[in-house]
Order: sequence, then C-alpha cells, then structure tokens
Amino acid sequence: MIRLELSGEHTRLHSTLCAQCPQGPAGCCVSPPELDWTDIGRIVSLDGRGWLLEQIAAGNLLPVSRGLELRRVRKREERTAPRQSKCVYHGARGCTVPAERRAATCNYFLCEDAFAERTDGQTDPASAESRRAHALLRDVYGRWDRELAEAVASRPEGPTWDAAFLDWLGAEFERLSRASRDELGELTAPGLTAPNVPPPGVTLPG
Repeated sequence: MIRLELSGEHTRLHSTLCAQCPQGPAGCCVSPPELDWTDIGRIVSLDGRGWLLEQIAAGNLLPVSRGLELRRVRKREERTAPRQSKCVYHGARGCTVPAERRAATCNYFLCEDAFAERTDGQTDPASAESRRAHALLRDVYGRWDRELAEAVASRPEGPTWDAAFLDWLGAEFERLSRASRDELGELTAPGLTAPNVPPPGVTLPG
C-alpha cells in the first residue's frame, strides 16, 4: 500500500513493501544516491548546515564533483545475517536520519515493485497520484540541480565546503523553490501555506 504525504518539494512517498523489500534487508540503501547541490541546499534551508559540516568532518559525507557522496559501510544488523555493503545511515529499522537530512530522492522514490504491490488484482488508489508526484519531483529537482551545478562551476573559488558556501547553497535553493511555487502547487495539501516538514525521528523501513 502506498501513502502520499504532500508537502511541496518536501513531499514523501511511503510504501508498506519497503519493510519487506524483495531486494534484501537494505533495499535501495545498498546504493544510496549522492547529495547533489540541490539536496545540500535543501538540507541547509531546513537548518541542517551544522549537521552537514559535522558529517563531512566525520567522513560520512565525502565531497565529490557533483556534491557529497554518502559513505558506504559493510556490516550486519543481526548476528546471523551476512555482512552487506550499504549506506552509512542505514540501520536495523531503516534510515537513521530524519527526512529533512536525506537526499530528496530518498523521500520521493518508489520502485516498480512498490507501485505494483497489491496482490488482490486491484490497483492501489494512491498509485496514479504517487506516480505523478514522483515524476514532477524528479523533473523539478533535476532542473534545479542543473542550474545549481552551473552556478557552482561559475564560482572562482569553487566549492569551499565551509559555512559560507553552504549558506549560499541554501539561499539558492530557497530562491529556486519560490520561483517554482506554482509548479509545485499540486503537491501542496489543502490549507498548507508553508513546507510541512515531517517531524524529526521518523524513519523509513529500508
């Protein structure tokens, strides 16, 4: 079953299949997405600058040409389970960081198995709407990241990975978000006038 949590660019898609992913206990977290420029700006805009700096210093987020790569670790969550290479933030019950600290892809991506989970021959009523939300977010974030990548490349000093650089990315993300408010309107729940960020501590099964 799919649940769509509308919150503009912070929209999240959930599926009950994720808790029993047919690809294994780590699911998508075996190959985590990078935090691209847009993801980093989004996290900063949600008061995550300090967290990013801490994680970079700890070696969990690694600067690369397109943003930050999530470190992978090889471990097992149960004594009888085989060791598995996966995202450093994946734990026994799924993601260990709140939604506002994740790549946007981690919040809105669902695989085809999840969209087709129903076994009674019926179509999940949330499937079509969720597919539209997924496609819109993918297109919007892709466009924003291309624009931010060009802006980063035009900076003479390049990415400096300090507070000032992260604050700049956060401000650029907010600018792009404001410019796309009408486009993202269909992903806003009735009565919602500002991004409704899910509460910290909520974890997705992975």
